[in-house]
Amino acid sequence: MASEPQGGLTEYIQHHLTHDVITLGGGGFHLDSWIVAAALGLVFVLWFGLYARRATSGVPGKGQAFVEIVLEFVDGQVKDVFHGNRSFIAPLALTIFMWVFFMNTMDLIPLDLIGSAVKGVAGEQVAHNTHFRLVPTADVNTTFAMSISVFFLIIFYSIKAKGGWGFTKELFTAPFHAHGIVAKTLLAPFNFFLNLVEYLSKPVSLAMRLFGNMYAGELVFMLISGLMMSWATFVPGVLVNAGWAIFHILIIGLQAFIFMVLTVVYLAMAHEHH
Repeated sequence: MASEPQGGLTEYIQHHLTHDVITLGGGGFHLDSWIVAAALGLVFVLWFGLYARRATSGVPGKGQAFVEIVLEFVDGQVKDVFHGNRSFIAPLALTIFMWVFFMNTMDLIPLDLIGSAVKGVAGEQVAHNTHFRLVPTADVNTTFAMSISVFFLIIFYSIKAKGGWGFTKELFTAPFHAHGIVAKTLLAPFNFFLNLVEYLSKPVSLAMRLFGNMYAGELVFMLISGLMMSWATFVPGVLVNAGWAIFHILIIGLQAFIFMVLTVVYLAMAHEHH
């Protein structure tokens, strides 16, 4: 990530949109997205796990109070939507909310921070050839990996609630119901197609909504930084970036909340629909 743009705004944006890619299994692997996502997931586990182990029944400290507020908030949202056993769903919702929130928050880190650090250690040329994107959720591979995991959970809870035969039967007999073997046979392909579209649209909408919002937010930061790269516009650039960052905080939290709530809603629909 170059600390100083070279070649104008277009090259500056293209440089910041380039992932650190390695070849793995015959294809490209976005190493930066994986490293940041894994590191933030570990931070969440260690942070909340530490306070869970040190939790006291007396007056909680600020750290424990914050964790309890987040837990109560997420559990309340799950309780309103999912009416079955929440022993797995509530922790899943908490993990999704905090993990996505942490990954989204990386968008608030200055674009050229890593580039400046690399430049100070290895020089400008090395910094210019170094690519590292800090926002995993601005990578469609990350959002689709998460949404596909949710998709498999939807299938699991559908089979758990209806049984293997019940789930298969519903694919061909709903939403259009019919009486008689001939009518059922004629409607079966249409029912299967509609159910297939419904099931596949859930992970696609989850992934694209989160990716689209975070990618657009990251791109706006790049445009602001690229347009105001000279010293003459440094102060206005800082002010505009700060204004967008303040507004973007709302998007960061909202997208994490939406991803969590939709996941719980989809699992509730799969668990309760008969």
